Formats: sequence, structure tokens, C-alpha cells
Amino acid sequence: MTGFTRRQFHQSVLSAAAAAALPSVAGAQTAPVLHARTGSARLAPAQYPETRIWGYDGTVPGPILRAQQGQRIGRVFQNDLPQASSVHWHGIRIENAMDGVPGMTQAAVEPGAAFLYDFVLPDAGTYWYHPHNRTYEQMARGLYGALIVDEATGAPEVDLDEVLLLDDWRLNDDAQIAEGFGNMRDWSHAGRIGNWITVNGDGGWSRAVPRLARMRLRLVNTANARIFTLAARGLEGWVVALDGMPLAAPQPLAELTLAPAQRADLIVDVVAGEGEEAFLVSYERDGGYAVAAFPVTRSAREMRMTAPVALPPNPVPALGPLESARRADLLMEGGAMGAMAGAMMGGQRMEMREMVAAGKVWAFNGMADMADTPLIEANRGETVRIAMTNDTRWQHGMHLHGHHFRQIGRDGALGPLRDTLLMNRGETAEIAFVADNPGDWLLHCHMLEHSAGGMMTWLRVL
Repeated sequence: MTGFTRRQFHQSVLSAAAAAALPSVAGAQTAPVLHARTGSARLAPAQYPETRIWGYDGTVPGPILRAQQGQRIGRVFQNDLPQASSVHWHGIRIENAMDGVPGMTQAAVEPGAAFLYDFVLPDAGTYWYHPHNRTYEQMARGLYGALIVDEATGAPEVDLDEVLLLDDWRLNDDAQIAEGFGNMRDWSHAGRIGNWITVNGDGGWSRAVPRLARMRLRLVNTANARIFTLAARGLEGWVVALDGMPLAAPQPLAELTLAPAQRADLIVDVVAGEGEEAFLVSYERDGGYAVAAFPVTRSAREMRMTAPVALPPNPVPALGPLESARRADLLMEGGAMGAMAGAMMGGQRMEMREMVAAGKVWAFNGMADMADTPLIEANRGETVRIAMTNDTRWQHGMHLHGHHFRQIGRDGALGPLRDTLLMNRGETAEIAFVADNPGDWLLHCHMLEHSAGGMMTWLRVL
């Protein structure tokens, strides 16, 4: 995009033939409507026109949905987009029928149709919602929003609670969203990387804050493929949760990496002086730039507050013995400069050129796109281990639906609970989780072009 830079200032999972009718569920008559439709947003500076977007309730981001842990939430999803869509409630451990995956948990909601999502919120934390049909296009057009679940007890004492949804957009010269969503270069390389960064749909997001104020910053990476490497300036504090799940103890805030779909909850104190600015900074190869600014006003108090304690844990079941866990292997192959010559697709072996012609350039265990049988089938309550190998030249953000997992370190130590794991090229990693949520669940790369290009599989919990 000429003269326009940030410094100036699903994939189609499985097709469903039938339109989704509004189910006859108690609450359908009274649940608020979440309306997917076209709209416009002021993404770029004032000298550019507003950008035509797709948004929940016609806005970018969509409305913040907020409820307390243990409560039930319901929304009638009304689809007035020109494409079929759905709503996936990312990171929430809800019943399978509410997971929003067309062809697996429901039929796609066709244009003009509606669907009732209704579920209980078992975990406190920072979550979000987005489509799961042609995700690579619909999210790139602005279709996402935050779902915040407040702690029933033990919420931290803060002066401000800010939700910051980070995104990058590929805009053309008149600040409109560039087409080319099936660009094979994007699909076979890092994914669709944009040229304009926003926070909450704003290319110059800022919030005035008092000196020594304490803030909870809820960060969500909603980008198709961009990995954000973040640091704070004029802010000091702690990471208290990742992907919605509280850490056992707050960790000092230093550099923070967020892959697509990952979240982090920070508790920070404003330590910049009155009249100065604090910043959240993103670093890339060409340097750093502010994605969020906090102009500092008069002091909120005379001294910093004491360090926070850990957030109350969510009721995620503890892992069973790892030595007797059910196991599976997952080999990631393909992409540009990869060694994969071909893969199984549609029940037959295809050469790479045939796969490219069909829009598939990635594979799991030699299978491009969804297999007929699950990667693993587990009984409810079993502990599962999945060993993953990234035999590609690109990074991948592996997201598991319906569960949170822990990474098993080389020394056997267990990492924090996550629902999305960033894997670097050539890296191996092993995750473990308790298969406590019955149903069929996706495991896929959340670099959305990679998923659409073949990087998806599924698990079954009986």
C-alpha cells in the first residue's frame, strides 16, 4: 500500500448444505442478538476514507460480551453477511454443540438465517469470539470481539480494566481491505500479514491514565497470522494469566510474545511521570513502534500498590500419570520451501502440484485437510499426550478446541495452561491434557491461511 504504513501516526472447515435454522431452545425469545453485518470503521487517519468492514453489530471490534464466572450467556447470532458464517467461542470450555464449527458441531448459518448460542461460562478470564467458516477472509474483514468472564471471587484490585484487541489489516491506497484472500503466496508462507496495526480498531489508540494507577490489560491477538512481540515502556508489572488461565504466581513483565489467538492478562502500574506517556510497544525486524499509548496525568496515589497475588485458579482437571497417558504424534509438513512431495487428500494420494491446484499446501501426518478418522480417540477423563513436530520452514500457532493443555518440558516440567501453542520452525513440543469434554474437537493451526491450506485435524472424546 503506497505511502500508508503503521508508522504514520477458517478456514473453510467442512461445507454444510443446509441453512441453519434457529433452534427451539429455552431463551431464544429473550437472548440478545449478535448481528453479523457490513459496516464501516475509522481504521486509518482522517485524511483517508472510512474502511468498509464486516463486524458483529457492524463494528470493529464487535461488542465486548461480559459476564461472571458460572453464569449462563446466550446470544442469537443473526447472519446478514453475504457468506455463511458461525461463531466460535475461543478458549471457552463449553459443550461441543456450542463450539461453532460448521460441518462438525453445527451447520453453517447461511445469509439471512440465525442460530442460538447458549452455554455456561465455567472459567474466568479473557476469551474472544470469531467466525469459523472462511475464517481467513471473515476475520480479515473485521469479524471478531472479546468475551470477558469476571472472577466470581478474588478479582484483583485495579483502577482500570482495559481490553486491547490487536490486529493487522492489509489495506490498499484508499484504506480499503485488500482482496486476494486465496493468495497462494500467503497460504504457503507466513500467512496474510497486513500493513496497518490497530488496537480495538484504532490505528492510534490511547487512553489517559493517572500516574501510579494500576491497570489490568487484557491483550488478544486477533490477527490472521502476525505474531506480536510486545514490551512495556513507562509501565511495570506482571503477567497473571495466559489464554484465560491464571498463572500459579504472577510473573514479572518483560518481553511478551503473542501468536495469533493467544491472550495475556497483565497487571501493570503506571510509572511514567506526569505529563509523559507510557506505551505498549511491538517489536519487529525493522524496529519498534507503539501500538497503545497512555498519556499520564496527575498521580492516583502517593506510592505504588503492593504486588498482586495470583488470580484464583479455574476448575481445570489435573493431569493423570503421564507415563500411562494415551498418546498420538502430529507431524507438520508442507508450505513454501518444504520437503513434502504430496499428501493424502480426498481419499487419494496427490502430488504437490495437484494439491496447490486444489488450494492445499500443508498437511498433518501426510493428510491435507480433515481426515475421516480422528487423530486420537479418548475416553472421558483420560489424560492425552500429543507430540508435535514442525517439519516446515514457518511458525505455527496450534489451537485445541474445547480444552486447555500444558506443554511438557524436556525435563518433564509442566508449562502453564494454554489453548494455543506457538511452534517455531524445526521445533518439537509435547502437550498433555485431560480429555474431559465429550465430543469432536478441532486441532488446527491458527495462522488462518495455514489452516485453510490443510493444517487441521480432530480429536474425539467419548
